[in-house]
Amino acid sequence: MIQYTRHSLDNGLTLVCNTDSSTPFVAVNILYKVGARDEQPHRTGLAHLLEHLMFGGSRNVDDFDARVQQAGGESNAYTNNDYTNYYIILPAANIETALWLESDRMMKPKLTRQSLEIQKNVVVEEFKQHYLNRPYGDLWLQLRPLAYKVHPYRWNTIGIEPEHVERVSLDEVKTFSRAHYAPDNAIIAISGNISSGKALELVKRWFGEIPPANATRKSYPREPRQQETRRLVIANHPVPVPSDMISIAFHAGERASDYFYASDILSDVLANGESARLHANLVKKNPLFSDIDAFLTADVDPGLFIIQGKPAKGIPVKEAEDAIINEIQTLASEGVAERELQKTRNKIDLQIACHEISYQSKATRLAFFEYLGNVDLVNSERDRYEPFSIDSLKETARELFRTGNKSTLLYLSSPET
Repeated sequence: MIQYTRHSLDNGLTLVCNTDSSTPFVAVNILYKVGARDEQPHRTGLAHLLEHLMFGGSRNVDDFDARVQQAGGESNAYTNNDYTNYYIILPAANIETALWLESDRMMKPKLTRQSLEIQKNVVVEEFKQHYLNRPYGDLWLQLRPLAYKVHPYRWNTIGIEPEHVERVSLDEVKTFSRAHYAPDNAIIAISGNISSGKALELVKRWFGEIPPANATRKSYPREPRQQETRRLVIANHPVPVPSDMISIAFHAGERASDYFYASDILSDVLANGESARLHANLVKKNPLFSDIDAFLTADVDPGLFIIQGKPAKGIPVKEAEDAIINEIQTLASEGVAERELQKTRNKIDLQIACHEISYQSKATRLAFFEYLGNVDLVNSERDRYEPFSIDSLKETARELFRTGNKSTLLYLSSPET
């Protein structure tokens, strides 16, 4: 059980604090409620670009990373489709350094033409190196628009194309920053060797005077129910792939829904460990795949259930794909065995217990569940997996794996590879 306190400041900032006296350190996690889904289709990659820019200094800080290191800490950040997350880990005695740094770049990040051009080049090079010039690198650039036609999840965090980042102006970046990097759009979660009273005092000191943005909350278009099978075959790719690859996407539920938790159980039944069905049946027993996996994107809005695998050498793609379809159809028709369900619940218990060990993990999860609208999920999420019976999971599998809900992306290896 994770003990925490929750406070809202007058400017809209939310603070969640967990005291962990077993460590001399503290993790300061700040989540901004802005991700790739908040961009415009003609200017994607902006949220990720701004994350890069936020490490370029602020009004009173020339070198963010150097200040963190001088305080004996480390920091990092990531952007996804739903939010942008920053964290600093450092000795608890130096927590004010972290709060000062975060408040200064929330209030006045150093956004200049020079820093923008530098980070544009960094992001464009990242785009080319990781997404365009490596085998399977553009998988999400291809799979997302295949599965989504309306919702902004149809583009990846890096953006649709490098040109979107190359063309962004300094005014666009500043406008985007002012709208989203404000206390009423942020959650601070602190876990470590600090009392909740002291944390509140310090957060008020460093953030309490920052004015809110009072920005209008954005609504996102709901993706229509998919009614047809979609398919994309990529052959003769500019970057040759060493082996065939099959990716199948099914629309699943939003992160806080019962549909998500039921689907998560099904993903574990299929692919959590070597005894799970896909590995046991298609790698060990009948070696049609060299590797295969199933997972959920776990997006805040309805996300995707992905099955992904590489057929073993010499196995035709159609035979491998048919084997996947047979496995999920069997699951939908026959359901989950009681032993499988209990094994899955045991693994979920273990995963949740592991999250409660690390103060960094606790801070991250407290911020995320507060963002979902129910911070107590940090303690009660295990209960969300409990109500599902074998029959109800069978119904979920039938809806999830229906033919009209399927989008398939195939990479075919080049003959010379």
